[in-house]
Amino acid sequence: MSYSNLSEITTISGNDEHDDDEQDNNIGHRAPARMSTSSSRLSFSSPRNSFGLRLSTSTTTMLNRCLSGAFDPKKTSKANKRKAWYKNKKTAIGLGMLMGFFFLMNWWMIFRIQEQGRARGGGVKVKFLKANSSTVSIREELQKVGRGKKPQKTIYARLLSKAAHALAEGENKPEPKDLWMEPYNRASSWTPCSHTRNWGPSEGNNGFIMVTANGGVNQQRVAVCNAVAIARLLNATLVLPKFMYSSVWRDTSQFGDIYQEEHFINYLKPDIQIVKELPKELQSLDLEAIGSLVMDVDIVKEAKPSFYLKYILPILHLNRVIHFVGFGNRLASDPVPHQLQKLRCRCNFHALRFVPKIQEAGALLIRRMRQNYTGLGHLDHYLVGPFAQSKKKGQKVHEAKRSRYLALHLRFEIDMVAHSLCEYGGGEEERRELESYLEVHFPALVEQKKTKKLPSPTELRSEGLCPLMPEETVLMLAGLGFNRRTHIYLAGAHIYGGKSRLAALTTLFPNLVTKENLLSSTEIQPFANFSSQLAALDFIVCTAADVFAMTDSGSQFSSLIAGYRIYYGGGKMPTIRPNKRRLADIFVKNNTIEWKVFETRVRKAVRQNKRVFSRPTGRSVYRYPRCRECMCYTD
Repeated sequence: MSYSNLSEITTISGNDEHDDDEQDNNIGHRAPARMSTSSSRLSFSSPRNSFGLRLSTSTTTMLNRCLSGAFDPKKTSKANKRKAWYKNKKTAIGLGMLMGFFFLMNWWMIFRIQEQGRARGGGVKVKFLKANSSTVSIREELQKVGRGKKPQKTIYARLLSKAAHALAEGENKPEPKDLWMEPYNRASSWTPCSHTRNWGPSEGNNGFIMVTANGGVNQQRVAVCNAVAIARLLNATLVLPKFMYSSVWRDTSQFGDIYQEEHFINYLKPDIQIVKELPKELQSLDLEAIGSLVMDVDIVKEAKPSFYLKYILPILHLNRVIHFVGFGNRLASDPVPHQLQKLRCRCNFHALRFVPKIQEAGALLIRRMRQNYTGLGHLDHYLVGPFAQSKKKGQKVHEAKRSRYLALHLRFEIDMVAHSLCEYGGGEEERRELESYLEVHFPALVEQKKTKKLPSPTELRSEGLCPLMPEETVLMLAGLGFNRRTHIYLAGAHIYGGKSRLAALTTLFPNLVTKENLLSSTEIQPFANFSSQLAALDFIVCTAADVFAMTDSGSQFSSLIAGYRIYYGGGKMPTIRPNKRRLADIFVKNNTIEWKVFETRVRKAVRQNKRVFSRPTGRSVYRYPRCRECMCYTD
């Protein structure tokens, strides 16, 4: 029985008792005025009086006492008040004991959650290989939360408490049946087919295209695939793409540090000509002076193929070379000729293969997440190549039981948080910090805020335009039914708010690790200071996961992973893509919603986003490869 029900029943009982006492008092005061003074004319030993009214035994006794002079109304009133006070006192004591018991149980459950987190976080040992001595110490993480910067306040304390109780009580209960699988059989009807070609090779004799891609590894990947399509469209030879150094990413990695150059060149040879550098006679040209340097701002966003044929091809004919600097999202998803669209898919899913150094480390991470299980996952061969095989032919190796794991991309870095213009419970200090960041990194947005009336943080959140906070992510995972023992791989780094912001996540799900936890200092050293290579490791582990969960569907990283899992997953690689608008409508009821209702609504909102459909017009083929240009559909 819930506390609210007990309170309601007790209150009703108290009111009934009070009403009875008040009725007795009224009878006592009225009796002398209404009764006859002749005791011989009335017999109060009978339950009925001479007027035919039936009186209760207590009322009869009281009237007899009144007529005999032994009844004092004032004394009786005081006695009844004392009796009522005593009864109310007993009720109050009972209520107090119930409330004390409730709070005691609440404290004990939360204490149990934390103690189990500490016990395991000594804890979630990465016991997979002797060479790897790193551990995830949840106890140390929690102890450090209070040091230095104050922990962030949360607006979801009530729901987080309920989530903690649900996880503790359901630790040994089975998870929902469809949690680790694709709920729709139709997903397995789509199979990869962008590797097939229906055209001859391009001679590439219209000139040379150079590309310097900006952004992180995900933006660069998209830029490379778009450049391949443009080279084919213009019958040009592509110079091996270069990557621009970014003051944000601070990574000097070039194409050959991340992707296998020879595989890229040879795989696409039937489509376009690719060379590693410009011919010597063209290297000395001042491309800016002759008008062959084309910046991102010179090309409209989502430009159609007709734009390149009209404005870029004449420059290529004239100068024999053109250099795209930046070249972010500069090729539309539609309308694009069928074979050209197919080439983009072929480049993304087949031609871009990580270098052996990244493949080997990625395979190691996957194996440790699976607790040394050496069997192959659905996507291992495509992601890590020969390193997917951990034993030689004929060699017997004891295999541990495979451990499933969830990969989570928590897109909550300061750039995302600041640009969203939302609030995250940090008060005035948080607003000042994010405003300062905006002024340095997004000055155009600061000016826009001054000249235009933008939606309020509350409106933005209700429309699902704010990144999911770590607290909201915890509630989503708990609501979906993931077990407290679930192994979670957290991709990315530099979460805004640091460890204090992650406290709810690491406490409720103590088996949470990152690549920094799974790899020893020696193993991760070759990738240190190379954010794109580290992101490539995250790409591999997230794509190979049994379930992948994203918190921002607009993230390029999450989109590429989701598309890769669709393309090669065979309908067996589910992805959790939350509808943030619907979740916002659920979270806003933090103070009233019950946990069972919360679970039902969250599961419904996420399941609806797992629908299987072909690529909508105008959407990216890298994210939605279910289209006739990339995949084949068979009933």
